[in-house]
Amino acid sequence: MMVTLLKAQTASLVASGVDFLLTLLLVELIGGWYLLGAAAGTFLGGFTHFTMSRSWVYGARKNRATPQLLRYLLIWNGSMMLNITGVFILTDMLGFQYLISKVSTSLLVGFFYNYLFHKKYVFR
Repeated sequence: MMVTLLKAQTASLVASGVDFLLTLLLVELIGGWYLLGAAAGTFLGGFTHFTMSRSWVYGARKNRATPQLLRYLLIWNGSMMLNITGVFILTDMLGFQYLISKVSTSLLVGFFYNYLFHKKYVFR
């Protein structure tokens, strides 16, 4: 179980790196709206995470990809909504800088939502 948790956190770190890199590129270099940048980063990070989780974290390649992808998308939609809502609340309502909002929200959603659903539902 501990090995799976460590692998899951590693995959999350890699996916978060992809997520944040795209967010920074779209917001800081291109000058896009921070919520659009956060959403695009979340999308690409989610794709990265699914691929790593299926093949490496949970070793679930023996199972059919389509049902896993459908379950992943269901959970991912919830994750994206939680992330975007959290970033919006922390940034627009509470006045935090958007990157601090994104990091804080990502950590909370990752530990208390994504990991649990991926392990128990998506890649079972």
